Amino acid sequence: MRVAIWEWRGWSAANGTAALLASVAAIALVAPSAHAQQATQPAGEHTDQSKKADQEVAAPAGATLLDKILVLSRTGETAIESLASASHLDQEQLDRRMATTPNEMLLGVPGVAAQADARRVSTSINIRGLQDFGRVAVIVDGARQDFQRSDHGTQSTFYIDPELVKSVDVIRGPVANTYGSGAIGGVVFFDTKDAADFLKQEETWGASVTGRYESNGKGWTTSATGAYRFNENWDALGNIVYRNYDNYKDGGGDTVNGTGFDVLSGMLKTSIRPTENSQLKLGWVGSSDGWSEISGGVPTNDVDLKSNTFTARYNITDENKSWLDLHINASYNKTDLGLTSLIPQNRFDPVTGLPVVLPTGSTSTFDIGTTSIDIWNTSGFETAGVAHELTYGGDWVGDNVETGGSAGGDSFYTPSGKRNVPGAYVQDKLTWDWLEVIAGLRYDNYSLRDSTHATSGDRLSPRITVGVTPFESAGLDGLQLYGTYAEGYRSPSLTETLISGNHPAGVTFPFLPNPNLRPETGKTTEFGVNYKQNDILESGDALRIKAAYFHNDVDDYIDGVTLSPFAPGSGCPFGPGIPICFQYQNFAQAKIDGFELEGVYDAGWGYAGLSASITNGHTISYKGVEADLATLPSSQVTAQLGLRFLEDKLTVGGEVQYNGKPKGNPIAEDYTLVNAFASYQATDNLKIDFRADNLFDVKYANPLNVTTAGQPAQPVFAAYEPGITLKLAATMRFGG
Repeated sequence: MRVAIWEWRGWSAANGTAALLASVAAIALVAPSAHAQQATQPAGEHTDQSKKADQEVAAPAGATLLDKILVLSRTGETAIESLASASHLDQEQLDRRMATTPNEMLLGVPGVAAQADARRVSTSINIRGLQDFGRVAVIVDGARQDFQRSDHGTQSTFYIDPELVKSVDVIRGPVANTYGSGAIGGVVFFDTKDAADFLKQEETWGASVTGRYESNGKGWTTSATGAYRFNENWDALGNIVYRNYDNYKDGGGDTVNGTGFDVLSGMLKTSIRPTENSQLKLGWVGSSDGWSEISGGVPTNDVDLKSNTFTARYNITDENKSWLDLHINASYNKTDLGLTSLIPQNRFDPVTGLPVVLPTGSTSTFDIGTTSIDIWNTSGFETAGVAHELTYGGDWVGDNVETGGSAGGDSFYTPSGKRNVPGAYVQDKLTWDWLEVIAGLRYDNYSLRDSTHATSGDRLSPRITVGVTPFESAGLDGLQLYGTYAEGYRSPSLTETLISGNHPAGVTFPFLPNPNLRPETGKTTEFGVNYKQNDILESGDALRIKAAYFHNDVDDYIDGVTLSPFAPGSGCPFGPGIPICFQYQNFAQAKIDGFELEGVYDAGWGYAGLSASITNGHTISYKGVEADLATLPSSQVTAQLGLRFLEDKLTVGGEVQYNGKPKGNPIAEDYTLVNAFASYQATDNLKIDFRADNLFDVKYANPLNVTTAGQPAQPVFAAYEPGITLKLAATMRFGG
């Protein structure tokens, strides 16, 4: 097991940040007073013509996150209106989290867990016990994030700095299959900041700078944002973020080597409105990282990573033409990761299995490019008193993986190849009085190949949802019940299908390709409840609750299997090294079920929230043998409380989260975390944020970070999570 450690590079973060904050203080004294953008909502009047992506429904001021339009909704729904397990995080919630890494943004979202090893800025998302190889579709501004590097840690990872993000949408389960192929676990959509959210109505330009210090790891974050409105139909925004952190300490006071990092991230985005009813958004998001990986306390590899995402999103909507709500998204994501050995390393040739020495300066490269196109339209009409929202479209995702380097290098784990995944779908949402029905059908096709293997397949996947609002009496009129059956289809990845050769490090044994892998089919049944009610305890308050039970049968589930050459018919040859082989194979099923709850009460003086998720599951072989599912996350209960003072200028609160040991995890334990936060709008142009994570300094580990070490191999945690961490930030905004 390798753990990454980051080298400090470049100018001194502490000195740079001090200079930046001094500049902010000077600006505060001389700049004319400007109404700062409040953390609770965008300051400017939103000028997007695509109202479905940006507007809020009528609700009490700041009612709840469940009242916000889902950015990825194709029929303009809020989370509380959605007949699916959906969650939304907005700018206020993200500001409150003061997230340093992507996984911190998702705190308390039911059914969602994030895995990150020592390379904390790279994250793999788990939804309902499913993760990696595209089971969860991670999308940034419409661009699929398909980077994958096989290793003993996280595999399917993505890179996005939390400072660049304005909202996050989550849809759990294969009901999300209109958002692309393979998402049998669900979809997570990160929407980056817009100039229209940042600029006030009367402003031509605006800017902000943020400096933040964290005690655990003694790290600094500096961020600068600038926006300009060229005219009423054209604006642009840029954001640059630099983070520099040392290794943190866990709750036991031990330094966790390899957890420090420094990373530079940025984005550029422009919105152009060619006509009153159309909008074009062009964007770039990128990051540049550099760190050193260590093994046994010794730096072994110098790592350089560059990630760039380019997006173009066009929408035309005409309220006078109910048949027209056309969206065209195109994107390209390229991630280049290179390793250079810092010391000679004893390895095994992946072709012959014979010992080799990887000399200092040897390289391994991972170049993964993903191109995607997504086109859809929604048409509204009525038949016999029934309202229809008919959505139809198609998408295509192409992955091009090129890896290389020295024999025995790490790129061996991730084979080169190409994969194409086109699809098309049609979905009709029918509404009549108290009844709502959603019927959909998706077609998926895939093909993948390398220089010696090729495979392909296709399938039709249905969805049917029925929702009823049966009561009209006061107190029950906001109750909605629904049931769903949905299927999703995930094609095998290049690595699962094509990996071959001999294990190059530690000990050697053969990897066997499996071009006969069958795709996974997720079949989910879900029963849910939505409840919304206003003016319950006092005028203007709001209560929102979503709860759901789900059962997911994943047919032909794919997982790694250790084979013995002594077993008849195993296909495992006697080769160099230890007498085993490794191959990705299909299991008859993975059975996963669970319960999810998300609720919030909000009044002018404060809010209270409660979320919970329980996930259980196991695999079943074709011989009927059951086994634990290694990707089950902790069961969680998260309670949140916030109080507002001084005419909403000051918000203070906290979070308590209980995490229960997943069934079958050999070393995980229950643990409880307590966090606190405060946000103060000191002046119109100065905002102060404070947060304390893990207040009681609990030593805990993410159950998903189990790995093996020693001979014989024993389960251990890749890394323990941070102990008590204090964060303090100041943000200055100005404009004119």
